[in-house]
Amino acid sequence: MGVAAGPIRVVVAKPGLDGHDRGAKVIARALRDAGMEVIYTGLHQTPEQIVDTAIQEDADAIGLSILSGAHNTLFAAVLDLLREREAEDILVFGGGIIPEDDIAPLKDKGVAAIFTPGATTTSIVEWVRENVRQPSQA
Repeated sequence: MGVAAGPIRVVVAKPGLDGHDRGAKVIARALRDAGMEVIYTGLHQTPEQIVDTAIQEDADAIGLSILSGAHNTLFAAVLDLLREREAEDILVFGGGIIPEDDIAPLKDKGVAAIFTPGATTTSIVEWVRENVRQPSQA
């Protein structure tokens, strides 16, 4: 995870009942096109499935996309599971329809960054490159 060689590995996930995944797919493609390895989990994933995938895939980060309004509950569940499974070195970031008033409390819980509508794929790729482990130069 934090010391692995090779490209940055990111799990992009759609937790909960949200059925709209266009944004998640756009982000997954942008990260992939930037040279990262991306594992897209698909729709309707539970926090347990997301964390299991991240650990099994030796991911460096998890990107959560939520439009359903359940961000406070689902982000917290993913973070709690990472702590329980001693995988806190997997960075969690997210995006979607998240009210401004909820961003600071989410960050206080451990979400590294929140991207709201209007964030560019370039800014997200740059953030991941700057904040997730650097790929090996070898």
